Amino acid sequence: MATIRKVIITAAVTGAIHTPSMSPYLPSDPDEIAEAALGAAEAGAAILHLHTRDPEDGRPSQDPEHFAPVLEKVKNNSDAVVNITTGGSPAMTVQERMRPVMAFKPELASLNMGSMNFGLYPMLDRFTEFKHDWERQSLENSRDLVFKNTFQDIETILDIGRTNGTKFEFECYDISHLYNLQHMHARGLTDGPLFVQSVFGILGGIGGHPEDLMHMRRTADRLLGEEYLWSILGAGKNQMPLATMGVQMGSHVRVGLEDSLWLEPKELAKSNAEQVAKIRRSLEDLSYEIATPDEARQMLGLKGQDSVGF
Repeated sequence: MATIRKVIITAAVTGAIHTPSMSPYLPSDPDEIAEAALGAAEAGAAILHLHTRDPEDGRPSQDPEHFAPVLEKVKNNSDAVVNITTGGSPAMTVQERMRPVMAFKPELASLNMGSMNFGLYPMLDRFTEFKHDWERQSLENSRDLVFKNTFQDIETILDIGRTNGTKFEFECYDISHLYNLQHMHARGLTDGPLFVQSVFGILGGIGGHPEDLMHMRRTADRLLGEEYLWSILGAGKNQMPLATMGVQMGSHVRVGLEDSLWLEPKELAKSNAEQVAKIRRSLEDLSYEIATPDEARQMLGLKGQDSVGF
């Protein structure tokens, strides 16, 4: 992996996994999500990773009708790279999760690189009041939930990407996911450079210890060599410490309310822009430059904003 001086900041602006009741600052309806995304872009995020919710009940939604007004507003008011999820929610079918990427042909989409247990139920120990009836049960159900991403699922999504000219943010929650990515790349199913998003701190995946970060880096270097760009996603309290540590090891960074609700210990982030601004200050203090959207496009080999389907 090449040494970097320009850092790509990705903002995961929508709390698709977290329930709306956990923070009053989570955007929910399309206008709120679009405004949150634009605020993150203005603060310095080159890439905007987007989920949406059903505005009626706050449930995560992959309905293209919920994405359309968000995408239109973001594209009309920003040159940021839009990254649409194919993860959606662990409770969704793969067919549901693929709908917005098939409809809108974005420059970039997320792709989970393996099936895993996805334990969110420990949040029940920290949150007791919920706005919607489905929220508590959704967390409880994660005790017996496998986030399904089989080899066939991954191949199907990669094929859609090739058809659409969409590249991927490969979300790797554990070491085995790096091996899965290396396998797909060796078969010629992926195009370089690979954008590897290492995810730390989700129960069921790799932990958030600095040794886990270094193990992920060493393994990615050994398997992928110079053919990848690395980015760090620390969940919850791991967000800022691991991002700052990772960038000094050669990574790009991802922040946002999807990944962590917090700005400081015991202080909720009031916006995605706050988290972007905080990591940006840290990076600039370390003498890194922040990549613009067009610089991110060049580094990742993206097709350009004019070639999307929205």
